[in-house]
Amino acid sequence: MQLKSPAQAPKEPTIALINIVFLMLIFFMIAGTLAPPIDKDLSLVKTADLEGREPPDTLVAHADGRLSLRGQPVVDAISYLSSLSPEARKLVKIVPDQALPAKDLVRLGNALRAAGAQRVVLISERAL
Repeated sequence: MQLKSPAQAPKEPTIALINIVFLMLIFFMIAGTLAPPIDKDLSLVKTADLEGREPPDTLVAHADGRLSLRGQPVVDAISYLSSLSPEARKLVKIVPDQALPAKDLVRLGNALRAAGAQRVVLISERAL
């Protein structure tokens, strides 16, 4: 008595599929570019030596905790907000010094909110 061997499932053509995907990858790497290249004779602007200035009508928080507005000292958050119009109190901008401790910055933000600022926004340098 002979037993029938189980029928084998046909093999899937995975190698052919891998080859097609690989060829498509090579084609798109050679034929396509994400952005056109910059002209060789173009020299970009250097911003390393620019003087950083705070935007106008922005409260500056220095590393030692001092506050200033347009170069003039500000006593505290309440006196700063009292100098603003009701429309300007909706959005208060702060430029903190990098060395200002985070707890002092949070304390300043909370004081501005308690004094009537609707939104407090921090402005920072954008790193490339």
